Amino acid sequence: MERKIPDFSGTWKMKSSENFEDLLKTLGVNVMLRKIAVAAASKPSVEITQDGETMSITTSTSVRTTHVTFTVGQAFDETTVDGRACTSYPHWETDSKISCEQKLQKGEGPKTSWTREITNDGALILTMKADDVVCTRVYHRE
Repeated sequence: MERKIPDFSGTWKMKSSENFEDLLKTLGVNVMLRKIAVAAASKPSVEITQDGETMSITTSTSVRTTHVTFTVGQAFDETTVDGRACTSYPHWETDSKISCEQKLQKGEGPKTSWTREITNDGALILTMKADDVVCTRVYHRE
């Protein structure tokens, strides 16, 4: 039986965000950078293109744009939210949720991970973790 892959593609606008500043604090981001990041990241635009299990995600804020392309089930290199190089391991946690563990390529730091899930009502929920701190961001398709 072939699995039905959810459709993550589209342009997404953030509707809510919880604990983003706490997440940055846990990652050791200083107060000034946290304030700038929180302000800039309050209205990100997220563009996702998808071809089967390969996703390309561009997140744009007034301060910076990040781009990542990955295939679920294959390790890839990316940068943590605080700018450290890591290797990420995305996999399907459920039929509609991708879970991704991040391993730092150098040095020590909090254990980080993220998940992206499409809900039954069509929202995209991005959850980012650093140790025990969880940041939840809810997006809706434009």
